Amino acid sequence: MALAYKTRRRLSLLILVIGLPLYIVAAVTVVGLFDRPPIWLELLVYIGLGILWALPFRAIFRGVGQPDPDDPSADRPE
Repeated sequence: MALAYKTRRRLSLLILVIGLPLYIVAAVTVVGLFDRPPIWLELLVYIGLGILWALPFRAIFRGVGQPDPDDPSADRPE
């Protein structure tokens, strides 16, 4: 089932405003539970976690920055 453009836009905004900060807090908390690793390993963990959070949401974020394809007024040149 494909989501409508406006639904994807709203959902992506919700994910970025609420979900991403919660994910950051959770990632820092989980990494903080262990003894601090070397800085290069810690950097690799944060880079991996930074990529990992976006993978499930690729379909939602794809094309959100483009004009609405279902809007008939978007077809007219300005």
